[in-house]
Amino acid sequence: MALSPDPHIVIIGCGMSGTAAAHRLVHAGFHHVRILEATSRSGGRMKTGRLGDNVTELGASYIHGPSEENPLFCLARDHGLLDPQALTAENQAMDIDERPPWVPNWFSSSGQRLSTEYMRPALEIYNELVDDTLQFQNPNETPWTSVGHFMRSETRRRAAERWKDEDKSTRQLLLCAVSALLKAECFASAAHTMDDIDMAGFCMYKGLTGLDCTIPGGFEGIIKKLMSELPTDLVTYRRPVRRVHWNSTDTVTVECDDGERITADHVIVTVPLGYLKKHHSTLFCPPLPAHKLHSIHKLGFGTCNKIFVEFESPWWDADCEVIYLVWEDEEDVVDHVTDVSKSWIRRMSTFTVLKPSERYSHVLCGWICGHESEHMETLPEPEVRQSITELVRTFTGNPIITPRRIQRSQWFHDPWTCGSYSYPGKGCSAQDLENMMEPLPAKGSQSQPLQVLFAGEATHPCYYSTVHGALLTGWREADRLISHYSSIRPCSNPDQKEMNKPDA
Repeated sequence: MALSPDPHIVIIGCGMSGTAAAHRLVHAGFHHVRILEATSRSGGRMKTGRLGDNVTELGASYIHGPSEENPLFCLARDHGLLDPQALTAENQAMDIDERPPWVPNWFSSSGQRLSTEYMRPALEIYNELVDDTLQFQNPNETPWTSVGHFMRSETRRRAAERWKDEDKSTRQLLLCAVSALLKAECFASAAHTMDDIDMAGFCMYKGLTGLDCTIPGGFEGIIKKLMSELPTDLVTYRRPVRRVHWNSTDTVTVECDDGERITADHVIVTVPLGYLKKHHSTLFCPPLPAHKLHSIHKLGFGTCNKIFVEFESPWWDADCEVIYLVWEDEEDVVDHVTDVSKSWIRRMSTFTVLKPSERYSHVLCGWICGHESEHMETLPEPEVRQSITELVRTFTGNPIITPRRIQRSQWFHDPWTCGSYSYPGKGCSAQDLENMMEPLPAKGSQSQPLQVLFAGEATHPCYYSTVHGALLTGWREADRLISHYSSIRPCSNPDQKEMNKPDA
């Protein structure tokens, strides 16, 4: 059957990748593009909130690597969403390798303030170890079963060599500090433990130059700008998809939960990997091919939550950007707790400081991931607030500090995300990411090609877990269809100049 000259395209999900795909297709001349969004809002895992007068990011927080190479940065810049500081050449040239040079404050579980200089050896050995993971890009040449195995083993070995002249209590405290930093590495990857992350897979991630920046008005501003350039009736909200019927004819049928059946030439699936892991068996008919299912299982998808805490006055230094909490009984270099229900709060080793300005009062963002984070979501908010209060009082030694209010994210129990973002699980390879992005039916099939396409951060080969990765995958799949219909060419739109760069 001949392909229709103006195909009907359904996009499942109105997060960054789905919105980007729709924007690209509409501006390339496609007239029958529709987004089905299960919730009542656009943005997906970008979710801007408020805590009093403070702007909070319950989802994506940072543009990682804000430089000319990053299309998300260019998009935010071109729409006037960034602070002047983020636009400076100096900021864009900084090569931080995903580790911003934040000014830290350190506190111990005995209520002591620890000097930055005293804790420097722990930070140095930790950063060195993260850099050294790049030695093991070849999975056949690594003796380590996981990133966690490498980090723990090498921390103990190097610490024994370098800190042998330190007294026992100092060595123990420095090892405990490495535990705090390792917990922070877990939430950067949304993993329960670094033992879950493949050593070679960890090296697949590609960082970009530039000092991480935020969007002052909120990350949802980018989605709103893109949506304002699309037809107002393009998105149907509160329209969950029950099943995608493919591979039986030249068209695809999208079956919605309310019974509506939509016939399309192509469907772009942009649901989070967490949702795919949980629902793939019912979402696709026929089922996904075995190699794609294998890769869905190999890739990791974990939960990273935030708890914003507002105080009457700061208990940290004026120039402080990050606070590390060091438990003095974690010299074994641990990154998770054994008793989640009783000790979940110990997982929260890091708070970042929201920059004080007209928008912010004294607000910290506490980071927590893994099973402890999942448990936190089940607790009543007053109980979470009380646990935070006790934590801060323990580490500051101040028995009267009391948060004014808190706000938390709850991504694991969100039925449409089932977690936060992806990471390379043990045994995961570049081939798995290739499998994730492969359209259906597979090459060589008798059915019409490109019936079902896949986008989203978990389908990018080196920018997984990021918003710019999601953006690029939405453009990638739109471009796949644009190329397929060779008579249609992308329009020359000044706002599209970054879109036509080849995907990394």
